Amino acid sequence: MRTIDIHAHWYPQEWLNVFEKDGAKEGAALERAADGRYHLRAKHITNAFDERFVVVDERVGAMDQRRVDVHALSLTTPMVYWADGETSHKLARAWNDGAIAAHKANPDRFVVLATLPMLDRDRAIDELDRVGQQPGVRGVYMGTNINGNDLDDPMFAPILARIEALDLPIFLHPLQTIGGKRVANYHLGNLIGNPLDTAIAASRLIFSGVLDRHPKLQVNLPHAGGVLPILIGRIDHGWKVRKENRHLAQAPSTYLRRFTYDTIAHSKPIMEFVISMVGADRVMIGSDYCFDMGYVQPIKFVDQLSLDPEQRKMILGSTAAKVLKLAAT
Repeated sequence: MRTIDIHAHWYPQEWLNVFEKDGAKEGAALERAADGRYHLRAKHITNAFDERFVVVDERVGAMDQRRVDVHALSLTTPMVYWADGETSHKLARAWNDGAIAAHKANPDRFVVLATLPMLDRDRAIDELDRVGQQPGVRGVYMGTNINGNDLDDPMFAPILARIEALDLPIFLHPLQTIGGKRVANYHLGNLIGNPLDTAIAASRLIFSGVLDRHPKLQVNLPHAGGVLPILIGRIDHGWKVRKENRHLAQAPSTYLRRFTYDTIAHSKPIMEFVISMVGADRVMIGSDYCFDMGYVQPIKFVDQLSLDPEQRKMILGSTAAKVLKLAAT
């Protein structure tokens, strides 16, 4: 059966070119070290990566080695929100066009999760309308917060409404996480900050009523939902006893199945717990390709889980095929 990885990052060369040229006026820089690795800096956000993030042929070879048939391509750190409106839009266009070109060249291997200049409503909607129905575009990728603005901020309401109207799923990813200096060491901004930020984003979508106002909006939570599944009992209790939350008509836990989740838990018991909470039909393979915090062999992780054949089929690809509207194989 076809295996589909919904958490796989990519930097197209077109995006790197715009980043280097147009981002320079805002202090952004892209350097190539002697070992061939790229070092990228945009204001306070940095990232280091190698050719695997850029070269399509190397990616296809790695996918074959990992028994992954399809990557849902997504941008990663620093996304596009750090730049001014015009540059953010240029970066989004460059990434989307590069990913669409990769899909056209490899239609059976890649689909596209489009990125948007979220801080400019009109530009974001224009870009969404431009690419939303282009070949290969199967969803929208965005941060769990946008430069510190949570997704329930009214500024994002028209964008979310348009995404819902186009029937495109949203895939979230932490970018600027909470914690400040307390998580500055030991990679804690990723190890702890990422799963916390995912839970905050999901909780705000629940308590703010965004999911109720947009009943057809599909949202994917990375890293197996972060800490949301393990905290849902506490969150439910807060809904019962705290006056701040009494406006919500039903328990927060009833919204768990409004989300989908990837498999990046790095723990068999935790992943099986998440599946028990949300259902195998809400879980899809994720690898975080090709960061060291992801899986080198995402299929092997699924193979160790206690699943029946139908559950395994859902997680390996059938659920992702439904969410991404891919033809059955």
